[in-house]
Amino acid sequence: MLAFVNGPTIGKVTAETSSPVEPPATERPKRRQARGERRIAQLLEAAGQVFAESGYAATTTNAIAARAGVSPGSLYQYFPNKDAIAAALAEYYADNLDALLAPFAVLDPSVVTLEQALAVSLGPIVEFHRVNPACIVLFVGGSAPGHVMDLQAPLMARTHQRITALLTLYGPDLPATRLELGATVMLAAYKGVLPLLVEAPEEQVPALTQQLQDLFVGYFERLLTV
Repeated sequence: MLAFVNGPTIGKVTAETSSPVEPPATERPKRRQARGERRIAQLLEAAGQVFAESGYAATTTNAIAARAGVSPGSLYQYFPNKDAIAAALAEYYADNLDALLAPFAVLDPSVVTLEQALAVSLGPIVEFHRVNPACIVLFVGGSAPGHVMDLQAPLMARTHQRITALLTLYGPDLPATRLELGATVMLAAYKGVLPLLVEAPEEQVPALTQQLQDLFVGYFERLLTV
């Protein structure tokens, strides 16, 4: 605040006060970037909530801005329209799911069985989808328009790649065509059960997750023996 001397002479500051210390010029872009990243995360979280509640068609950018507690103008500084928000959400979900599946790539099959690996990893994956139900609404459940559903391609491709790597790890002698078919079927099963897991009451989630684990293990054993 300015402390005026001899009346309201604007801009005249006493010696006891000083202007705020400005950060070095090189730090300002970093701070602006950090604020921008926080705002984008805030908008994406709000968008996920609104998409999950209202579906893609009924969601508006005004509703997303209101949920995020910002003005529509602030939203448009980062996203030109609803499609751009959906695309950013698809990338966000793909990155997070890829990170959750990444530990599968460094497993030692001689130490950890597939059942043990799934027992540790499926829980966090299921929890991610329960916390982010818009991932199902927009990119898995099929209720979004075609051009939005097309955004699931990178997400599904990464998941398919992780499943293929897992099957290769535990079934190194599987023929390539059988490996590809197995990964495709397991991905389809995963997508099919996810909506059930997302919508289930909390007390049912552990049992349903166990059923999904049993499904994967049983199918994989079948792949190896037939």
